[in-house]
Amino acid sequence: MRSIATCYSEHAIKVSDSYCSGPSNQAYVTPKLTPSIPNEVSCLYRARLSTQNRILITLTWFNKFTAQGVTVTVGDNKSQPSKSKSNSDSHKLENQKGTLAFQSCNTKIEIFWDLSTANYDSGPEPATGFFVMVLADSELCLLLGDKVEQVLDLEKYKTIMSQKKFILVSRSEHFSGSAVYATKAQFCDTGLSHDIVIKCDQPEELGSKSPVLSVCIDKKKVFQVKRLRWNFRGNQTIFLDGLLVDLMWDIHDWLFNPKSGVAVFMFRTRSGLDSRLWLEDKNLEKKGQESADEFSFLICACKRPD
Repeated sequence: MRSIATCYSEHAIKVSDSYCSGPSNQAYVTPKLTPSIPNEVSCLYRARLSTQNRILITLTWFNKFTAQGVTVTVGDNKSQPSKSKSNSDSHKLENQKGTLAFQSCNTKIEIFWDLSTANYDSGPEPATGFFVMVLADSELCLLLGDKVEQVLDLEKYKTIMSQKKFILVSRSEHFSGSAVYATKAQFCDTGLSHDIVIKCDQPEELGSKSPVLSVCIDKKKVFQVKRLRWNFRGNQTIFLDGLLVDLMWDIHDWLFNPKSGVAVFMFRTRSGLDSRLWLEDKNLEKKGQESADEFSFLICACKRPD
């Protein structure tokens, strides 16, 4: 499948008139279908070490029929570890609590975790009662969860958090089930956590048999797409937390390849100085690194259960 960004030209951008942080004339309609629950969530973090080297850490939380748990993958900043052909740096945390040490990127990686009392809202990712800590050559490069205060000295914890050197670069969620997807996303460190609902159904009030795609943020309908057999790929730009956020969708396989039936929805922040929808990968490589305010959020949705 082609990269979704290649499907659109730089002139295809439309800025939405609906600002998610402001009032809306369109009320949010509670979906009749029960929203699907993600069965896999992957979070990619980029950490900068004191040596100025950068490493990428991917935590993949999963909850499937056969097992539930988390896999940690470590790679360098040249390529995303989740796309690496080698699995040598990918490790499943077998137990609810423990430690793990291995070599990656010429660096000693140590992982400390405790999921024994984790609480889950929905999906495979814990909300409270857990911690995951990753060290590279004894230097902190990732710290997640609220339970870490019980492990570290409080003063040491405050010092570590004040020297936070990691950021969330991208997040992806995989759903299966109904065509209603409810999730949350925070598009920048200083922004709020926003409720996102994506629906693809046939509203009775429209009197049409053709499905309609609608996206709601914080219980406000941002936009709606009709005639999906013609508009199965598209894009929309919204203004959120002072950022331009591009949303692209591709539901071609839902309509024309029902055996696989995978739809893709992607949000990505960009600077207002960027005139293009998204920069090509080659241009990103020329920059040497992604800009600090870029964040991508990917939703892969399948109508059939895995």
